Formats: sequence, C-alpha cells, structure tokens
Amino acid sequence: MRRETYHPDVACPLDGVRILDLSRLVAGNVLTHVLADLGADVIKIEPPEGDALRAWKENGIPVQWKVYARNKRSIVLDLKAEADRQTFMELVGSAQALIENFRPGVLDRLGFPAKKLHELQPGLVIARISGWGQSGPYRNRPGFGTLVEAASGLAHKTGFADSPPLLPNLGLADSVAGLYGAVAVLTAIRRAEVYKEPGQEIDVSLLEPMISILGADAAVHRATGKAPTRTGNRTTLSAPRNIYLTSDQQYVAMSASTQPMAERLFAAIGRPDLIDDPRFRTNADRVGNIEALDDIIGAFIASKTLAQNLEFFDAAEVTVGPIYDVVQMMNDPHVIERGSTVEFEDADLGLLPMHPVVPRLSRTPGAVRRPAPKLNEHAIEISSELRARAARACPS
Repeated sequence: MRRETYHPDVACPLDGVRILDLSRLVAGNVLTHVLADLGADVIKIEPPEGDALRAWKENGIPVQWKVYARNKRSIVLDLKAEADRQTFMELVGSAQALIENFRPGVLDRLGFPAKKLHELQPGLVIARISGWGQSGPYRNRPGFGTLVEAASGLAHKTGFADSPPLLPNLGLADSVAGLYGAVAVLTAIRRAEVYKEPGQEIDVSLLEPMISILGADAAVHRATGKAPTRTGNRTTLSAPRNIYLTSDQQYVAMSASTQPMAERLFAAIGRPDLIDDPRFRTNADRVGNIEALDDIIGAFIASKTLAQNLEFFDAAEVTVGPIYDVVQMMNDPHVIERGSTVEFEDADLGLLPMHPVVPRLSRTPGAVRRPAPKLNEHAIEISSELRARAARACPS
C-alpha cells in the first residue's frame, strides 16, 4: 500500500471556501468530508462531549472519526452559552455554508433561524440533514439510516427470496445523503456567488436519496403491478449475473449483461450452441430461464480454481472478477498501483489506511492535508482568525 504524508499547503479546488459543520455522526460528516478533501476549510463545531462519531470505536480506536474527520478543524461551542453564541455568530459571518442535522426546528429554538443566519451572512447556504425531511408527518421522528433503509424499499428487495429482508451493514443511507448533500451545497454556493443572490436552505433527507438510488422501482411497479423483491445475487434486468463457486471454494462474480458479452461467454465455455438456444437467445429469454443458465455456468466455473477462472475469462474478455474481502482488496495490484488505498502515520495504529481524495481532478486534485482533529484542537487558532478578521473590518 502506498505510504503518504499530509500535504497542508497543496492548492485545492475549494480553497477559500469555509464550511461550518454542526452535524453529528455519518451523513453530515460524509458531506463535509467530501468538501474538506477538495480544500474547503471545514470547521467542526462540536458540543462539549464531542461529535458522537468519536464514540464509534474498534478495539478502542475511533477509526470512523479518523477517516471522516480528516482535513477538518475542531472547536467546542455550547450554543446555549452567551460567549459561545457570539463566537458562533462571528463564524457564520465568515462562512459560505453551514451544515446541521438537528431535528427540524431545533436550530431555530436555539435562536438561530434562517432569517437571523442570513442577516449575519446574506449569501450563506444552510444545509439541513434529517432522516425524513423538514416537512411531512414524519419530520420529527428520529432519523437513523437504518429506519430509512427499511422504509425506502431497499431492505425489502435485498437478500434472497427465501430469507428475511436484509439491511446493509454500513451507513448506506447516511453516506448517500451526504454525497447528494455535498453536490447540493456546491451548487447553491455557486448560484449565490455567480448571480450575487442571497443564500438558500437545502432540505437533505435520508429518505429521498435512498429512493433515488433505487432508480425505476416505482415505475417497475406501475408497469408490472409487482413490487421488486429479493433476488439474491441475481437481477431481473439481465442475465447471467450472479456469483459462482470455484473448485477451491472461492467465489467469482459475473455480469454478462449485454448480448455480445453473453454470446462471447457461451463461445468461451465451449457452448456456442447456447447462442441460438431458444431458452437463452435474448436477454429476456435468459432472465426467464436463469436457473438452467446458472447451472451451466456454475458447472463450468466449479471445474476450475479461482486463479484458473480469472486467467481463462480474462483471456476470453468475459466480465468475471474475484470477490474480495478488504485485505485482498488492499493487496490487489491495481489498487496498489493507483493508490486506491493509502496509509498515513497515526498515533494509535502506527499507519492508518484510508481511501485517497475521491474523485480525482487533474489540475487541482485536493489533498489529505491534516489528520482528524482532537476535540477542540483548533479553538485558539480559529479564535485568533476571527479576531484578525474583526480587526480588518474595523481598522483603528
């Protein structure tokens, strides 16, 4: 794995953009993580106990925090304390965007409705992240991603037909909402800057992004009268698409989802007769006869080891690949050469493996400039900047 060092002075595409992050846990931290990696000055405004993400630990180490809080600065503010409220207002006056994920109305009750925030900074973009959105009958319900993954239709269609619905074992709803939110924040900042317009509020629920990535499921129901349900590793859209067991008890994944690829597969495994077989002639035929098709493909793959299968299908230019765990992924030569995972010095782990800045820009690619902050680590630094800003605004 590629060893990296922090690059605090690299020019980044979002240099000069300040983001205030009042969020907790995953969705808001993903949103600001994307912006921080691209150069935004993300200031984590934490309560005295710190962001709850700090408490998610593996072997006593807050690895989630270390990854998603990199490139950010931390200051502790109690928004119920007058001195800290004043500091918060000064920070708002210096920022392009504010991210919060309180329940709807909480920031207003703390004395900071949008009207007041826009008085402090007319161009401010305010992104509000919640489980169910700022309106609707569920607006005040707790908004954990698990509930949204269940209610969106995702869990219902994930898993095998003869098994219960399956929840993802990662913060999928939060992460997707964070990515959508990052795009929305940048879009709103650009609008305010280019057209010299006032800032605006962004309503980022966890629900709509999840519905969005389910794509055409609602339209499928309208077209078929059926709700998409669990199909395991198969899909109702194309075939073959599945995982298959090799002779050495490893798994490969296959997706031959276009007609030329399916025909190439049939020829490669020595069964060109399947190209004109009425069961498999078209994609629709293959989907309708998937059990028979998987039996044929599975038998061929089961006759070879993982390495033999990968070599064979690579030579045949058929889309087959290994199923990795995270260790195998990190040691894959392609991942190593591209630096798709990199590692940095870390006080707890010695070396901390992480993903690099994603995506890659050719001229100003962003950088990992600093590790995740300790709680309140940058309070003195940020306060000094605010004093300098005030002095410039009111010269003696």
